[in-house]
Amino acid sequence: QLQASGGGLVQAGGSLRLSCAASGSTLGAHAIGWFRQAPGKEREGVSCINRSDGTTTYADSVKGRFTITRDNVKNLVYLQMNSLKPEDTAVYYCAADPDLYCDSDSQMNARDFGSWGQGTQVTVSS
Repeated sequence: QLQASGGGLVQAGGSLRLSCAASGSTLGAHAIGWFRQAPGKEREGVSCINRSDGTTTYADSVKGRFTITRDNVKNLVYLQMNSLKPEDTAVYYCAADPDLYCDSDSQMNARDFGSWGQGTQVTVSS
């Protein structure tokens, strides 16, 4: 089971670090994706880190501001979010899949991820 944490309220330009933890599974054996969903909007893929080679992908809207990393010793995946904007406000979810390879040329698809956790709210004030 996955659990996202680290959300909160931050002013525009600020930073937050989200964490994704798993119980009963090894995150290093999965591709891990971060998604977000704002009220009234569809769930959007934000970033992914691959299992096999650790390569990462980012949505254009967060490139250069967000960084996804994994700590296999702690069994955690992080999403460092810098230069936050009000439009980053959403519930953020982490998702995992043991067979998926995230391709930087393709948009992330929520249906490709088999496991999901509860989200964490990120609110960016202007």
